[in-house]
Amino acid sequence: MPLIGLLFIQKMESEGWFPDAVGGLTMGADPIAFAIARESVDRQRIIDSFVVRKERKAHGMQKVVEGLDQTEGRKVVILDDVCTKGESTAVAIENTRSAGMEILGAVCLIDREAGATELLRDKFGVKLASIFKLSDFRQ
Repeated sequence: MPLIGLLFIQKMESEGWFPDAVGGLTMGADPIAFAIARESVDRQRIIDSFVVRKERKAHGMQKVVEGLDQTEGRKVVILDDVCTKGESTAVAIENTRSAGMEILGAVCLIDREAGATELLRDKFGVKLASIFKLSDFRQ
């Protein structure tokens, strides 16, 4: 957990992204968001975490983003564990934007290099960064 949190914080900083909060589509992004939030406590800037649902809840507050009292205008980075075509990350971007959040970029742990970078750039104007790419593991 500490290593993942630190790697993601360093990646965001190297991209020039200094978010108020991080999160992504539940379940894949949740442990990463929590790791980042925990590791940020030991740094100058605390980063909150949030969870994005695929669909609005049919009852209660009917939120699509959970974990933050205020979403409007918050600067965020969208997270994912593995990015293939980018569809899950795209849903997280759409739902996060619908909650009034400003997306600085997206980071995934492993980019399978199968179209996610292009989808997010072309459809949303969002840059996808990654900790690892599939090609890093090939010889």
